[in-house]
Amino acid sequence: MPAYIQARNVRLTFCPPNRAAVTALDAFDMDVEEGEFLSIVGPSGCGKSTFLNVLLGLIKPDSGEVTMHGRKITGPGSERAMVFQEFGLLPWRTVQHNIELGLELKRTAAAKRRLVAERLVSLVGLGGFESHYPHELSGGMKQRVGLARALATDPDVLLMDEPFAALDAQTRDLMQVELLRIWREARKTVLFVTHQIDEAIYLSDRVLVMSKRPGRTKKIFDIKLPRPREYEMRVTPEFNDLKLEIWNTLKDEIAI
Repeated sequence: MPAYIQARNVRLTFCPPNRAAVTALDAFDMDVEEGEFLSIVGPSGCGKSTFLNVLLGLIKPDSGEVTMHGRKITGPGSERAMVFQEFGLLPWRTVQHNIELGLELKRTAAAKRRLVAERLVSLVGLGGFESHYPHELSGGMKQRVGLARALATDPDVLLMDEPFAALDAQTRDLMQVELLRIWREARKTVLFVTHQIDEAIYLSDRVLVMSKRPGRTKKIFDIKLPRPREYEMRVTPEFNDLKLEIWNTLKDEIAI
């Protein structure tokens, strides 16, 4: 049986006008199982975000293929949703109405939209802020709204492109804890792009390390740390041994 999500020999080259062609991905392979939390780390420009856009169906690879449930991905679909680094909230809409946006575009009845938004407001810990506007929220709260909005359409897969990169260190740590709680409750398959090795280890079942451009899978690490994970596990020898091993795999790919 093929993996739940499978990438095989994916190659993608960008050919901008009047500039040299850039190969972002080449012979890229990856498997993800249903319900798995997999993080992708790699040097800047290695094609991490590009691959998420291929998986989302926004970019078609030049060769190779990406499949889900054994079916080739040829375009966007409601079973996949993206959470971006930029919050992307509509400033004229309240928390509740931002969360309802995807359902509104699907022409879901207003009563059902409201019920879904109320449930997700509770799930992401924003009770009491339903009527607030984005400018009234902290960065962490905005990202919670973005996560709730992605979950509103009940996708099977969440694609998260450095969603906590714009947050301060303390808020980022808090959001990692909250994301694991939400993932345990929602049980979605998650692909999470990050530059932070600590973050990848703490969150993930496996960590995929990419090579420098053109991006390939260099090595995949099984993260066998017990769940549920407490924040304090970051100072254990097992955690730090994994961090060092992943860093030693990654460092040769980083140009200074």
